[in-house]
Amino acid sequence: MSELQEMLDKIFAEDSELYQQRGFQRRIGFGKRPAIIDIDLANAWTRPGHAFSCDHMDTIIPAMERLLDAGRAKNIPIVHTTTAYAKNVRGEWSDMGLWHNKIPVDVLEEGTYEAAIDERLLKDGDLVITKKRASGFHGTWLQGFLSSHRVDTVIVTGVTMAGCVRHTVEDAIAYGFRPIVPRECVGDRVAGVVEWNLFDIDAKFGDVMGVDEVIAYLNGIEPFDGNTLPS
Repeated sequence: MSELQEMLDKIFAEDSELYQQRGFQRRIGFGKRPAIIDIDLANAWTRPGHAFSCDHMDTIIPAMERLLDAGRAKNIPIVHTTTAYAKNVRGEWSDMGLWHNKIPVDVLEEGTYEAAIDERLLKDGDLVITKKRASGFHGTWLQGFLSSHRVDTVIVTGVTMAGCVRHTVEDAIAYGFRPIVPRECVGDRVAGVVEWNLFDIDAKFGDVMGVDEVIAYLNGIEPFDGNTLPS
Protein backbone atom coordinates (compact mmCIF):
# COMPACT_ATOMS: atom_id res chain seq x y z
CA MET A 1 0.00 0.00 0.00
CA SER A 2 1.34 3.43 -0.95
CA GLU A 3 1.98 6.17 1.58
CA LEU A 4 -0.74 8.26 -0.10
CA GLN A 5 -3.26 5.42 0.18
CA GLU A 6 -2.42 4.87 3.85
CA MET A 7 -2.94 8.57 4.52
CA LEU A 8 -6.26 8.61 2.66
CA ASP A 9 -7.47 5.50 4.49
CA LYS A 10 -6.73 7.13 7.84
CA ILE A 11 -8.47 10.38 6.89
CA PHE A 12 -11.52 8.61 5.45
CA ALA A 13 -11.85 6.34 8.50
CA GLU A 14 -12.01 9.40 10.75
CA ASP A 15 -14.40 11.19 8.38
CA SER A 16 -16.62 8.11 8.13
CA GLU A 17 -17.00 8.02 11.89
CA LEU A 18 -17.99 11.69 11.91
CA TYR A 19 -20.47 11.24 9.03
CA GLN A 20 -22.06 8.15 10.57
CA GLN A 21 -22.55 9.94 13.88
CA ARG A 22 -24.54 12.57 11.94
CA GLY A 23 -26.65 10.10 10.01
CA PHE A 24 -24.76 10.02 6.69
CA GLN A 25 -23.47 6.99 4.75
CA ARG A 26 -26.82 5.21 4.78
CA ARG A 27 -27.31 2.50 2.17
CA ILE A 28 -29.60 3.10 -0.80
CA GLY A 29 -29.32 -0.52 -1.96
CA PHE A 30 -30.10 -2.29 -5.21
CA GLY A 31 -33.50 -2.18 -6.84
CA LYS A 32 -34.99 -4.76 -9.19
CA ARG A 33 -34.38 -3.21 -12.61
CA PRO A 34 -30.74 -2.17 -13.24
CA ALA A 35 -28.97 -0.56 -16.14
CA ILE A 36 -25.25 0.04 -16.69
CA ILE A 37 -24.33 3.64 -17.51
CA ASP A 38 -20.76 3.84 -18.83
CA ILE A 39 -19.38 7.39 -18.79
CA ASP A 40 -16.77 8.50 -21.36
CA LEU A 41 -14.86 5.26 -21.84
CA ALA A 42 -14.10 6.41 -25.37
CA ASN A 43 -10.65 6.28 -26.95
CA ALA A 44 -9.69 9.83 -25.94
CA TRP A 45 -9.94 8.69 -22.31
CA THR A 46 -8.95 5.02 -22.47
CA ARG A 47 -5.95 5.24 -24.81
CA PRO A 48 -2.60 6.85 -23.90
CA GLY A 49 -1.20 10.05 -25.36
CA HIS A 50 -4.35 12.18 -25.38
CA ALA A 51 -5.17 15.28 -23.35
CA PHE A 52 -8.04 13.35 -21.74
CA SER A 53 -6.20 10.05 -21.12
CA CYS A 54 -6.93 8.55 -17.69
CA ASP A 55 -4.86 6.30 -15.45
CA HIS A 56 -5.30 2.64 -14.47
CA MET A 57 -7.00 1.42 -17.63
CA ASP A 58 -5.22 -1.89 -17.03
CA THR A 59 -7.61 -2.31 -14.09
CA ILE A 60 -10.69 -0.47 -15.37
CA ILE A 61 -11.04 -2.18 -18.77
CA PRO A 62 -10.90 -5.80 -17.47
CA ALA A 63 -13.30 -4.93 -14.64
CA MET A 64 -15.65 -3.29 -17.13
CA GLU A 65 -15.51 -6.32 -19.43
CA ARG A 66 -16.55 -8.58 -16.56
CA LEU A 67 -19.35 -6.23 -15.49
CA LEU A 68 -20.67 -5.79 -19.02
CA ASP A 69 -20.62 -9.54 -19.63
CA ALA A 70 -22.73 -10.04 -16.50
CA GLY A 71 -25.16 -7.34 -17.61
CA ARG A 72 -25.47 -8.68 -21.14
CA ALA A 73 -26.14 -12.17 -19.77
CA LYS A 74 -29.28 -10.71 -18.16
CA ASN A 75 -30.14 -8.54 -21.18
CA ILE A 76 -30.20 -5.35 -19.08
CA PRO A 77 -29.91 -1.92 -20.74
CA ILE A 78 -26.31 -0.86 -21.33
CA VAL A 79 -25.68 2.76 -22.23
CA HIS A 80 -22.29 4.20 -23.17
CA THR A 81 -21.81 7.95 -23.19
CA THR A 82 -19.14 9.93 -24.97
CA THR A 83 -18.49 13.67 -25.06
CA ALA A 84 -18.09 15.18 -28.52
CA TYR A 85 -18.95 18.28 -30.52
CA ALA A 86 -19.93 19.24 -34.06
CA LYS A 87 -18.61 22.04 -36.26
CA ASN A 88 -20.93 24.36 -38.15
CA VAL A 89 -20.47 25.27 -41.81
CA ARG A 90 -17.98 28.01 -40.96
CA GLY A 91 -15.77 25.53 -39.13
CA GLU A 92 -16.51 27.02 -35.71
CA TRP A 93 -17.38 24.97 -32.64
CA SER A 94 -21.05 25.53 -32.08
CA ASP A 95 -22.35 23.30 -29.28
CA MET A 96 -19.80 23.35 -26.45
CA GLY A 97 -20.88 26.53 -24.73
CA LEU A 98 -18.12 27.98 -22.56
CA TRP A 99 -16.55 24.69 -21.52
CA HIS A 100 -13.72 25.05 -24.06
CA ASN A 101 -12.57 28.12 -22.12
CA LYS A 102 -11.74 25.83 -19.22
CA ILE A 103 -10.71 22.45 -20.68
CA PRO A 104 -9.69 21.32 -24.20
CA VAL A 105 -13.06 19.92 -25.29
CA ASP A 106 -12.47 21.56 -28.67
CA VAL A 107 -10.34 18.52 -29.60
CA LEU A 108 -13.32 16.16 -29.18
CA GLU A 109 -15.03 16.09 -32.56
CA GLU A 110 -18.08 13.98 -33.34
CA GLY A 111 -17.42 11.02 -35.60
CA THR A 112 -13.70 10.74 -34.84
CA TYR A 113 -11.77 7.80 -33.44
CA GLU A 114 -11.10 9.75 -30.25
CA ALA A 115 -14.83 10.17 -29.52
CA ALA A 116 -15.70 6.53 -30.33
CA ILE A 117 -16.40 4.13 -27.46
CA ASP A 118 -13.46 1.80 -26.83
CA GLU A 119 -14.05 -1.27 -29.01
CA ARG A 120 -13.17 -3.57 -26.10
CA LEU A 121 -16.37 -2.45 -24.36
CA LEU A 122 -18.91 -1.84 -27.13
CA LYS A 123 -21.10 -4.67 -28.41
CA ASP A 124 -24.12 -4.91 -30.70
CA GLY A 125 -27.23 -4.00 -28.75
CA ASP A 126 -25.52 -1.41 -26.55
CA LEU A 127 -26.73 2.18 -26.80
CA VAL A 128 -24.41 5.15 -27.32
CA ILE A 129 -25.35 8.68 -26.28
CA THR A 130 -23.26 11.70 -27.19
CA LYS A 131 -23.39 14.31 -24.46
CA LYS A 132 -22.21 17.91 -24.42
CA ARG A 133 -21.83 18.46 -20.69
CA ALA A 134 -20.44 16.55 -17.74
CA SER A 135 -23.49 14.56 -16.64
CA GLY A 136 -24.86 11.77 -18.80
CA PHE A 137 -28.32 13.19 -18.07
CA HIS A 138 -27.76 16.85 -18.95
CA GLY A 139 -29.43 17.64 -22.27
CA THR A 140 -29.69 13.99 -23.34
CA TRP A 141 -32.49 11.43 -23.62
CA LEU A 142 -30.98 9.18 -20.93
CA GLN A 143 -33.58 9.87 -18.24
CA GLY A 144 -36.48 9.22 -20.60
CA PHE A 145 -34.92 5.99 -21.85
CA LEU A 146 -34.36 4.65 -18.33
CA SER A 147 -37.80 5.68 -17.11
CA SER A 148 -39.57 4.14 -20.11
CA HIS A 149 -37.85 0.85 -19.32
CA ARG A 150 -38.79 1.17 -15.64
CA VAL A 151 -35.14 1.09 -14.57
CA ASP A 152 -34.71 1.81 -10.86
CA THR A 153 -30.97 1.16 -10.38
CA VAL A 154 -28.09 2.66 -12.35
CA ILE A 155 -24.63 1.12 -12.15
CA VAL A 156 -22.44 4.09 -13.02
CA THR A 157 -18.93 3.46 -14.35
CA GLY A 158 -16.23 5.28 -16.31
CA VAL A 159 -14.26 8.52 -16.11
CA THR A 160 -13.59 10.99 -14.79
CA MET A 161 -14.46 10.33 -11.19
CA ALA A 162 -14.21 13.99 -10.17
CA GLY A 163 -16.23 15.24 -13.14
CA CYS A 164 -18.55 13.34 -15.44
CA VAL A 165 -19.02 10.26 -13.25
CA ARG A 166 -19.73 12.30 -10.15
CA HIS A 167 -22.19 14.62 -11.90
CA THR A 168 -24.00 11.63 -13.42
CA VAL A 169 -24.35 10.01 -10.01
CA GLU A 170 -25.66 13.23 -8.46
CA ASP A 171 -28.22 13.63 -11.25
CA ALA A 172 -29.20 9.96 -11.04
CA ILE A 173 -30.30 10.14 -7.43
CA ALA A 174 -32.00 13.49 -8.08
CA TYR A 175 -34.10 11.81 -10.82
CA GLY A 176 -35.08 8.93 -8.57
CA PHE A 177 -32.61 6.22 -9.60
CA ARG A 178 -30.49 4.19 -7.17
CA PRO A 179 -26.81 4.90 -8.02
CA ILE A 180 -24.30 2.08 -7.57
CA VAL A 181 -20.59 2.74 -8.28
CA PRO A 182 -18.21 -0.25 -8.68
CA ARG A 183 -14.87 1.09 -7.48
CA GLU A 184 -12.73 -0.92 -9.91
CA CYS A 185 -14.70 0.49 -12.86
CA VAL A 186 -14.01 4.21 -12.35
CA GLY A 187 -10.93 6.38 -12.75
CA ASP A 188 -9.35 9.78 -13.19
CA ARG A 189 -6.00 11.42 -13.92
CA VAL A 190 -4.80 12.68 -10.53
CA ALA A 191 -3.76 10.57 -7.54
CA GLY A 192 -6.22 10.81 -4.66
CA VAL A 193 -9.08 12.20 -6.75
CA VAL A 194 -10.74 8.82 -7.24
CA GLU A 195 -10.63 7.84 -3.57
CA TRP A 196 -11.87 11.20 -2.33
CA ASN A 197 -14.83 11.27 -4.71
CA LEU A 198 -15.72 7.64 -4.03
CA PHE A 199 -15.76 8.45 -0.32
CA ASP A 200 -17.93 11.53 -0.81
CA ILE A 201 -20.36 9.79 -3.17
CA ASP A 202 -20.68 6.88 -0.75
CA ALA A 203 -21.46 9.35 2.04
CA LYS A 204 -24.08 11.38 0.19
CA PHE A 205 -25.25 10.23 -3.24
CA GLY A 206 -24.93 6.47 -3.90
CA ASP A 207 -23.45 3.16 -2.81
CA VAL A 208 -19.80 2.41 -3.62
CA MET A 209 -18.86 -1.27 -3.62
CA GLY A 210 -16.56 -3.78 -5.25
CA VAL A 211 -17.27 -4.97 -8.77
CA ASP A 212 -17.58 -8.58 -7.53
CA GLU A 213 -20.52 -7.59 -5.33
CA VAL A 214 -22.21 -5.80 -8.22
CA ILE A 215 -21.69 -8.80 -10.51
CA ALA A 216 -23.14 -11.10 -7.84
CA TYR A 217 -26.25 -8.91 -7.75
CA LEU A 218 -26.58 -9.07 -11.54
CA ASN A 219 -26.12 -12.83 -11.49
CA GLY A 220 -29.04 -13.09 -9.09
CA ILE A 221 -31.67 -11.12 -11.02
CA GLU A 222 -34.14 -12.44 -13.53
CA PRO A 223 -33.15 -11.82 -17.18
CA PHE A 224 -34.91 -9.00 -18.99
CA ASP A 225 -37.12 -10.28 -21.80
CA GLY A 226 -36.21 -7.97 -24.68
CA ASN A 227 -37.72 -4.54 -24.01
CA THR A 228 -40.10 -5.94 -21.41
CA LEU A 229 -38.67 -5.66 -17.91
CA PRO A 230 -39.61 -8.05 -15.12
CA SER A 231 -42.65 -7.16 -13.02
